[in-house]
Amino acid sequence: MNRLVILDTGFMTVSFNLKTDNIQLVKSMMVKYANVPMSFADACLVRMAELYPNSAVLTFDSDFLIYRKHGNQPIPIIMPYTQ
Repeated sequence: MNRLVILDTGFMTVSFNLKTDNIQLVKSMMVKYANVPMSFADACLVRMAELYPNSAVLTFDSDFLIYRKHGNQPIPIIMPYTQ
């Protein structure tokens, strides 16, 4: 099955826009977590977690155990068990 079908059918959409104040917030998170370091993609996911409070991030990246939304709130994550 073509992985792009979920986008072609409209099953999944991404309504995240960096043209608003999100760009400054994303940049400030990347500076705050520079020692981790936080990638641009990770910063966007943290920002989206702030915008969608009932969401969770599906990830294999343990850095999401460190990142915080709104400065001090843990981000709900779904992290599949790996060995």
